[in-house]
Amino acid sequence: MRRRPLAPLLLAQPSRFAGWPQNAARMMLAALAALLLAALVAMGTPNPDVGAPSDGMSDAVLYGTIVDNVRHGGDYYAVAADALRSSSYPLRPFVAFRLPTLAVVAGAMPAFVVTVLLWMLTVAVALAWYARLAPALAQTPARVAAMLLLLAGLAAASAPELAIFHELWAGLLIALSLALHRPAGRPDRWIEPVAIGLAAALIRETAALYLVVMLVLAARDGARREAIGWAAALVVLAVILGFHAQAVAEVVRPLDPASPGWGGLLGLGFAIRATILSSALQFVPLWLAAPFLVLALAGWSAWREPIAVRVQVTIAAYALVLAIVARADNYYWALLIAPLSVVGLIFAVDSLRDLIAAARDGRRITVTRVVR
Repeated sequence: MRRRPLAPLLLAQPSRFAGWPQNAARMMLAALAALLLAALVAMGTPNPDVGAPSDGMSDAVLYGTIVDNVRHGGDYYAVAADALRSSSYPLRPFVAFRLPTLAVVAGAMPAFVVTVLLWMLTVAVALAWYARLAPALAQTPARVAAMLLLLAGLAAASAPELAIFHELWAGLLIALSLALHRPAGRPDRWIEPVAIGLAAALIRETAALYLVVMLVLAARDGARREAIGWAAALVVLAVILGFHAQAVAEVVRPLDPASPGWGGLLGLGFAIRATILSSALQFVPLWLAAPFLVLALAGWSAWREPIAVRVQVTIAAYALVLAIVARADNYYWALLIAPLSVVGLIFAVDSLRDLIAAARDGRRITVTRVVR
């Protein structure tokens, strides 16, 4: 027999774990404890390689140089090849070149306008998630806390020098796409999220993983038309990547250096440290920030809304990529999930309280049959 759910603390409705059977609650707490212990491996993981290549040029300077040259009339692929070559960056395979979307758009306007547009997108993400989270939270203080946690994930967008970072724009667009996906009262709203998700992938092709995640979950839920929409977005991206590869081939020379490849196998600790570095958690001691990050990811599972599953799977998928595929200098891939990486803590409070209460519930019910 399930115990009666406790009154929520921060949430408007009991968490998913309220009233769970004792054994199930204990198993979930054990799994969470294992994840929290695993998070501490970040303590022994070296800092992500935020250094520059041998000539001292950072990625931010590289992208800024490319945008400036495009702004002054240069052809994107020609100026990108020159910048990569002169800075000892690899030019092969073709994914060593970013898609031209951000550079061409940013090059068509003054630098301050690009920064203003980035801040406007950040505000749009914050407002969209406030509208999505507010009904789930019982009181104004909880809503304020949720926004502060969200702003912690959006911290990187406040730096003007990162306005030409592809992952930053793509991460914000992924967060906006999730915020707009099938809200209460609009179960048919998926076209805008698909379009925004495709825009993210056209800025940084690694956002294709988000499209795949949403396709799989839509198919799992039997949302056939939505699944077709996500599949169509992937097809469009594949076609554009084909043209991109052809354009890159025209400017690459036989002796240009190739990428050392991926498959860094840097582990969970690297994924955690990279995500911390991409958010305001970088200002929190690592021994505290790492468990916070794990609790935030686990917290999403307590929210009964379907969007919580999509957020959680998206974050977990990119964390897996960071742990297995990324090299040390690919730490900034974490910007793709940073916007929503911390706000899940708002759900962790109720979920932990409910799991502990369920795990401690040792009541026994004895049924006595009276025979007359």
